[in-house]
Amino acid sequence: VQLQASGGGRVQARGSLRLSCAATRSILSVFTGLDMGWYRQAPGKEREMVATIGSRGNINYADPVKGRFTISRDNVKKSAYLQMNSLKPEDTAVYYCKATTSYGSIFWGQGTQVTVSS
Repeated sequence: VQLQASGGGRVQARGSLRLSCAATRSILSVFTGLDMGWYRQAPGKEREMVATIGSRGNINYADPVKGRFTISRDNVKKSAYLQMNSLKPEDTAVYYCKATTSYGSIFWGQGTQVTVSS
């Protein structure tokens, strides 16, 4: 599984961004079985979970993003998305998408920078 993340950028506080994660070189049946997630890592901090969406559509959010971020997936497009609204400066980080197979194998995308200015 190879993951290609995109959609990061610079935005002012209270703005919005939509991140995309495409599973290239992955057949549809494989992607359908993947648990997908978005994580972020701010400078000097550990990588943390932002949101996850399981192969069956079950969703979890980290408390700081609840009500502002929405994770989704499109199995036909073999992609996962993170809609980020009401962005805050503390959301500034490199965002990574992660895929986990049913066997527990983990794959990471290359990361996309999100910068929120006040």
